Amino acid sequence: MASGRVFKLNTGATIPATGLGTWQSKPGDAYKAVLTAIKTGYRHIDTALVYGNEKEVGAAIKDSGVPREQLFVTTKLWNNSHRPDLVSKALETSLANLQLNYLDLYLMHWPVSMAESKDLVPKDEDGNIIFDPTDFTETYAAMEKLPSDKVRAIGVSNFSVRNLKKLLKTAKVVPAANQCELHPYLAQQKLLDFCNEQGIHMTAYSPLGSTDSPLMKDGTVAEIAKKYDASPAQILISWGIQRGTSVIPKSVTPSRIEENFKDVVLEQADFDKLNSLVTDSKRLIIPTAWNCEEFLFGEGQ
Repeated sequence: MASGRVFKLNTGATIPATGLGTWQSKPGDAYKAVLTAIKTGYRHIDTALVYGNEKEVGAAIKDSGVPREQLFVTTKLWNNSHRPDLVSKALETSLANLQLNYLDLYLMHWPVSMAESKDLVPKDEDGNIIFDPTDFTETYAAMEKLPSDKVRAIGVSNFSVRNLKKLLKTAKVVPAANQCELHPYLAQQKLLDFCNEQGIHMTAYSPLGSTDSPLMKDGTVAEIAKKYDASPAQILISWGIQRGTSVIPKSVTPSRIEENFKDVVLEQADFDKLNSLVTDSKRLIIPTAWNCEEFLFGEGQ
């Protein structure tokens, strides 16, 4: 059964350690996945405007019958709404999609600004992405002004140490969370340490290493899973939680959604074995078409 672990944010609110991620979940699948998750016991649901499934996620939340105050819901501001005058409108769009009066956490999805457009990734006639000069510090300042009765906490996603340091120089509100790709093949320990020092909670997306991940076939993971009579996924989720991060594994398969909710408490020796797999060389989620990898993940991050 699930351990029921939670973490405290710098706002004083708690965030459930295990949540359901909905990236790459098609609308119809997302509805069923969220409904299954909530019935299983999940109380942490993560989505984003760019996923294209906020409406279905919201419908499932409504149809679950679970009181709103018992759920922790996160969504994200997309890149084409970074201009300060667009931030409030983007929030209202997401709230309407989700059929919610407030969000528990609203994240800036990437520190990358794109031009205002009906297209999620605006491009010119030559197919080049149209970026916007708005600095992410300006976007965050606008997020700080969002009404507290509509947004309980704000944070960021895909922010490196370098970009967090820049943000913290001007931020009046320390981000409550930073959601990033985290798993044993991309532990990002320096980033996790920095966030811990600053009181910024980290949430791990792709904690299983994404689709067809070699992590799920790793011999050490399999060995530990056998010891606990658990699946490799359950072991990887448990490792993430034991590091102090919340985790949001994505699945649309009911049996896997249920399985992923049953984390275990690892013995220190097994936790250490998983730490021995750690490397920072296997990043799996890279928006290469944006041509800004160095800015996002480069040396000196």
